[in-house]
Amino acid sequence: MSAEPTSAENPWPVRTVARKIAEWINRLGSVWVEGQVTQINARPGTQTAFLTLRDPAADVSMTVTCPTGLLRGIEPPLRDGASVVVYAKPTFYLGRGTISLRATEIRAVGIGELLARIERLRRLLAAEGLFAKERKRRLPFLPKGIGLITGRASAAERDVLVNAHARWPAAPFQVVNTAVQGVQAVPQIVKALKMLDADPSVEVIVIARGGGSVEDLLPFSDETLCRAVAAARTPVVSAIGHEPDTPLLDHVADVRCSTPTDAGKRVVPDVKEETERVRQMRDRARRALHGWVDTQCRLLDQLRSRPVLADPLGPINQRADEVELHRERGRRAVLNLVSHEQAAISGARGKLTALGPAATLERGYAVVQYRDDAGNLQVLRHISEVADGTPLRVRVVDGAVHAVAKSTEPGE
Repeated sequence: MSAEPTSAENPWPVRTVARKIAEWINRLGSVWVEGQVTQINARPGTQTAFLTLRDPAADVSMTVTCPTGLLRGIEPPLRDGASVVVYAKPTFYLGRGTISLRATEIRAVGIGELLARIERLRRLLAAEGLFAKERKRRLPFLPKGIGLITGRASAAERDVLVNAHARWPAAPFQVVNTAVQGVQAVPQIVKALKMLDADPSVEVIVIARGGGSVEDLLPFSDETLCRAVAAARTPVVSAIGHEPDTPLLDHVADVRCSTPTDAGKRVVPDVKEETERVRQMRDRARRALHGWVDTQCRLLDQLRSRPVLADPLGPINQRADEVELHRERGRRAVLNLVSHEQAAISGARGKLTALGPAATLERGYAVVQYRDDAGNLQVLRHISEVADGTPLRVRVVDGAVHAVAKSTEPGE
């Protein structure tokens, strides 16, 4: 076998590449493989049986070969969709260039094992918080679009649509038919879920299926589907089976309905009930409005019956009379005060007149003044204050007379 590197000038022939692949695969040991059987081909008279083993959560499959006696020795007989565990060795066939598994042991997975695996997955998803109530979303009151994932022409589809349209005839549904059991169920449901979740007109997604055995409901406990539902941005309603059926999808979905019929009643309101509720609320609003108007009318009547509003000019006139009374009192008080002060002033004037020099002058007396050295007029009180020839000013009652001192004469 050539070990030289390949190139465009020195390529390997197909047989060389096939042998190298076969040598590498033949070095692999036997492995345990789990999957679902999709095709079984065991023709009478042949020594080798063929079946296809498919991954339940992905679009991946492999061909398995085994002795016909091994396949026929399994009880109960294998059927399409059965879950099995195969102990096989990978084998590469040079002639066809294909890889298959050569099985030496095939075990059908029992109900107990399936339930145990579902329980382990349940604990795992619960520990991750996928079942938490905090992450569950409320359904819209009246969704503008409802996505329905269910089997084609199934009773579940009919139950959802009939019950939803009976409650709200205009409910808009977008139905996507998929496989609801078997190896194709999970990939198709996940694809439909992503398509509806990306549609902005869809506000609720319903996944519905009728009841069935544990094996029939296995796709709805698949980890891939559960995680896809948890990652969806649109609220998801699970309506799988009947009341006793509880696949893991029921715990991950935002709303769990016991039956497809229940789902049809949960996703839309009842138009009759809503109409009656609107009528009741309208009646309540009417009664409340009438009651408020009556209350305000009574309040206005009470306000109008009060004296201040019944006779609005009465208080003003009363206050005007009081103002006039106080004004008159003030006027009289001012007049009395003025009269009293005038009398006091007159008395003071009389006293001042009696004591003033004018009264003395009227009785024939005169006031003689002279100028001092500074030129200021001074009253002459003694003869010694003037000399002969000193100018004098003699003030009488009606004026003054200027004179000159000629001589002095002492008094007695």
